Amino acid sequence: MSTITIPPDLDGVLDVAWEAAKKVPGFLVEEEARFLGMAAACSPAEGAIVEIGSFKGKSTVMMAKVAEHYGLGKIVAIDPHNFNSPELHELRTAPESSTYDEFVRNIQAAGVGEFVELHRAFSKDMSAAWTRPIRFLWIDGDHTYKGAKTDFDGFFRHVRPGGVVAFHDALHVFSGPIRVFVEDVLRSNQFGAAGFVNSIAWSQFRPKDGELFRKQRTALADVAERLIPLVKDDHELHGLKKILYKVNRSRVPHAAIKPAEWAALLNRAKRD
Repeated sequence: MSTITIPPDLDGVLDVAWEAAKKVPGFLVEEEARFLGMAAACSPAEGAIVEIGSFKGKSTVMMAKVAEHYGLGKIVAIDPHNFNSPELHELRTAPESSTYDEFVRNIQAAGVGEFVELHRAFSKDMSAAWTRPIRFLWIDGDHTYKGAKTDFDGFFRHVRPGGVVAFHDALHVFSGPIRVFVEDVLRSNQFGAAGFVNSIAWSQFRPKDGELFRKQRTALADVAERLIPLVKDDHELHGLKKILYKVNRSRVPHAAIKPAEWAALLNRAKRD
């Protein structure tokens, strides 16, 4: 497994990328955006950066700015732009509502239009014909369990060893991201280091030596899985259930991580 190295100019590149991305409407906070940029830049695998769920382009712009600087190719942005995800239902203004035109305007305004490979499509349709290797798989589409599981299963088989998989909203009240992350990632010895940054859940694909990280993954799974029964219905939480969710969420470590700390965590097996 290749050692992860942090480019000396990464902090400055992330600053520039965030200045562009923060102007785009969306649900991504700064520490999450900076994590995405770092993961896209520093994954030691070859292949594409694939984004499932683009909304209005906030994460797309963030990663495209980074990809442009480091010559990582285009961001593959897959989204039907139709408000189908549970988190977007309340934003729908009409049955035919779409975020497509605003997405295109936002990536063009940020100057990254030529660094985005746009697919206005459902991820399940794209994955059926997908053949390219993936270095970073960013899943932020349908947050139901069926939706997140379909996205993961459809594209994960193309993630190269050393690549990174990440889910958005794993620490929000949606059933899909947290359940798939716990059951298919944290409980699997195909994965190495793992963690949360705010509501992003992430892990590195380590099919040959993931067992070396089992203790760390298991400890994280043991606290994170307590959220699953509380969000299984994808409904807004109230009363005692809401209190229980907040208490259990607070026990999941989810602070921002600096690039040097992240690299040390992923490279740890080489010292064990």
